Amino acid sequence: MSGLIDRIHRVELGNLAQFVKICTKLQLPYTLLGGSLLGAIRHQGFIPWDDDVDVGLLRADYDQLLAAAPALLQSTHYFLQTPDSDPNYALSYAKLLDRNTYIEEKNNVNHARKGVFIDIFPLDRVPQEPTHQREQLAKFQWYNTRILLQLRYHLVNNPLVKLQPPLDTAQRADVQVLKDARTAVMTQYQSQADLPNVKNLASQYAYDKEVFTITQVTDLTMVPFEQLRVQVPRDYATILTGMYGDYMALPPKNQRTEKHLERLIMDNQVFTD
Repeated sequence: MSGLIDRIHRVELGNLAQFVKICTKLQLPYTLLGGSLLGAIRHQGFIPWDDDVDVGLLRADYDQLLAAAPALLQSTHYFLQTPDSDPNYALSYAKLLDRNTYIEEKNNVNHARKGVFIDIFPLDRVPQEPTHQREQLAKFQWYNTRILLQLRYHLVNNPLVKLQPPLDTAQRADVQVLKDARTAVMTQYQSQADLPNVKNLASQYAYDKEVFTITQVTDLTMVPFEQLRVQVPRDYATILTGMYGDYMALPPKNQRTEKHLERLIMDNQVFTD
């Protein structure tokens, strides 16, 4: 693997340690998700070719984290990026950024704050009826697409895009209305305590891949992740089998590709490989 991804992993590990510290202080249960969960179980840390970290919390705990973390981070070099804390940030979930770094992501040109990050996802209650699932997801994706377009999250890295000025106050206010509507869609089933499942609605996987029972994301155990110890579902084998099949088997070498980041600036140096 490249020296770039090794550097990114070292910074991300610091981000994750800070996240775990805050969750421990606030007594908030969390879990690794997706490739990070797979990495913890199969590699006891990062998947060597994967350059992101994903964690998740139940919505109530996620909201508590967002409310309390900014004050706890004031004397640190970390920034909790959310749709509210960064008006130019379009995504529906939070990131914990290292403010001493700057990154460029592949095919992602916008005015949101950028630094090496970990992703923090809310896990929201979802309906059991497939029709209602499709309706909720379609609404979420509609708002999400509108927000991405208005905040100029471009799929093509056109140099001219970088010359566009940031949105003005009125434009940001219009986007905030869309962000609030998106959150309302994500949380529309939160009050229905009889619903047994939660989901990462922002997941890039197929719908069923990141649907969990409440028990799966609250019955947790500690496992090693590099030099840290982190929380994962005790039922991780069921979750990983559903997502990846034989999850302990390594993929072919031609599928071991780095996904997101292509340029890192830290310590007054630029790293591209």
